[in-house]
Amino acid sequence: MADNEPSAPPESPARPRRSDATRAAILTAARDRFAAEGYERATIRAIARDAAIDPSMVMRYYGNKEGLFLAATEIDLRMPDLSAVDPARLGERLVRHFLDVWESDERLTGMVRVGVTVDAGAERLRSIFRDQLGPVIAAVCPVPDEAPVRAVLVGSQIVGMALARYVVRVPPAVGLDHDEVVAWLAPTVQRYLTAERP
Repeated sequence: MADNEPSAPPESPARPRRSDATRAAILTAARDRFAAEGYERATIRAIARDAAIDPSMVMRYYGNKEGLFLAATEIDLRMPDLSAVDPARLGERLVRHFLDVWESDERLTGMVRVGVTVDAGAERLRSIFRDQLGPVIAAVCPVPDEAPVRAVLVGSQIVGMALARYVVRVPPAVGLDHDEVVAWLAPTVQRYLTAERP
């Protein structure tokens, strides 16, 4: 290259777009607010303030509070592969898994709280159990056609305990340690998973 030829500008590393950072800030603030205050009390204005942006930006990206809630409550239950689990211990494995997940992600508590009061929350809760729990139950269900019913029954136990233990905080439910919760719930969950249909 000749001395008088201009050199090419150095390539700059790819930077995230400003809109990506804004969306991430909004979702983080929304998750925190919804978990702490529930759907009804959390406001677009408070979420925007937490994200250090104008409320109009929240509306621009998510349309309304329901749209923001749906975007902010994508939750991965990290469901285990039950195919290698001893069939006699499926109930125990699931109950332990849900206790671990529930106590490591406070968004699930917020989700149950919202799910019993707001249509958007109920739909999100339904979709989480349908899309994440459903396939896991179907994989171990002795009668494939019964998998949806069995998944609903398992979900009723899991959500019922979560409501008592983490949302309403009924003292006896809160006072149980993991092994005690498993001892009480696992046999019922096991029956829902593997017993013959009544």
